[in-house]
Amino acid sequence: MTTTQMPTAASHKRVDVPKKPARRRREGAAWVFLSPWVLGACVLTLLPMAVSLYLSFTDYDLFNSPNWVGLRNYTQMFTEDPRYWRSVVATLTYVVIAVPLQLGLALVVALALKNMRRGRAFYRSAFYAPSLLGASMSIALVWRAIFNDGGTVDNLFGTGGWVNKPGWALIAVALLTVWQFGAPMVIFLAGLQQIPGELYEAAEVDGASRRRQFLSITVPMLSPVIFFNLVLQTIQAFQVFTPAFAVSAGKGGPADSTLFYTLYLYDRGFVASHMGYASAMAWVLLIVIGAVTAVLFRTSRSWVFYASEGDR
Repeated sequence: MTTTQMPTAASHKRVDVPKKPARRRREGAAWVFLSPWVLGACVLTLLPMAVSLYLSFTDYDLFNSPNWVGLRNYTQMFTEDPRYWRSVVATLTYVVIAVPLQLGLALVVALALKNMRRGRAFYRSAFYAPSLLGASMSIALVWRAIFNDGGTVDNLFGTGGWVNKPGWALIAVALLTVWQFGAPMVIFLAGLQQIPGELYEAAEVDGASRRRQFLSITVPMLSPVIFFNLVLQTIQAFQVFTPAFAVSAGKGGPADSTLFYTLYLYDRGFVASHMGYASAMAWVLLIVIGAVTAVLFRTSRSWVFYASEGDR
């Protein structure tokens, strides 16, 4: 009789195979091609961030050596600077007004273009064109002229110059952002085209109205795209600078109504030469944007629907 030997632990011991020279050469080539991006990330992003974090704990005026002051910049920011809190209020007000209006208009136009048979490519390009211009200084100056005394809005409605009224200047800046709705519109249109038409056909057979189809089919199926646009536009809104700078001539007026956070940061850092204070403001903004983004991701679990989840 023959006996069968049971495999021992030693027989299952993993044997490390040395890397072949060809594989090592491929990995080396990959790092060579990646090195410009790795070097750029370290030199142009990580290193400046580390320097700004250090400067946020110093008193630095761009001309003399930084003087370590610890948390004084942060305590002064939160407890001794009323203009800082006015910039926070102006920025939050802008975000609450501009982001929903921009996304709402982008979705309405995308729905209209989706059902358009002729000229869709032309209108899509025309509506996207303002987004290509971006928040350039030239466009912001034209916007200021439109809403200034004697401008187009004043001539049409006789309301006077919006940029000179504390209650309307921020609205004028927000409308510039709303006007540049082309980028989220294109993303919405791409998402709408991915929704299966069979869902709408089945809903029509069941007698569902257009409103019910929009709420029960379009919104749930488009929710990942809505979430993507919401996160992207919210982050951009917190960092708005050029429109407020141009409309208020860099002052944030009238009565600090357009003193957005980044505009006040620029004023403290490059006008008043308080670069340490501006660095502290920048890090607070980074933390706030990260926290808001985390909250959006957290709440998305309750309203964002992914089609793959329905198959589980």
